[in-house]
Amino acid sequence: MNTICGIDCSGCGMKEHCKGCAETGGRPLGGVCISAACYQAGGESNLAAYKARLMAEFNGLGIADMLPVTTLCPLCGAYVNLEYPLPNGEKIKLLDDAKIYLGYQLEKTNSSRCYGLVADDTHLLVCEYGCNGADPEIVVYKRR
Repeated sequence: MNTICGIDCSGCGMKEHCKGCAETGGRPLGGVCISAACYQAGGESNLAAYKARLMAEFNGLGIADMLPVTTLCPLCGAYVNLEYPLPNGEKIKLLDDAKIYLGYQLEKTNSSRCYGLVADDTHLLVCEYGCNGADPEIVVYKRR
């Protein structure tokens, strides 16, 4: 399967649902792939610059026990769209399962929990969770 940005998608667990990146103009699962959109707008250098800006934004949040963000990779919304508990007991999902975001998982220092980082053109999310996404909590969710 051909991709727009050149990434190797052979290890993706969503292959059976994927309609192909190049074949769909950067919407392989129905939603926008931020990597493809950046690449279409200005090539590899544009994607690299976009990732650098996102990493600087994540690192600028000043989360004390979060290691510096040094890389971002494409993440399928269906994999990273956790249900977060609200104070009233309801649960909410903040992401779109069909989109492909840029993000990463970082270990939380001195903890068995992790930070999940996800971003696109409109939102930036940092959450904290346990093993396999258990007990997720929103740390930062903001419009960009």
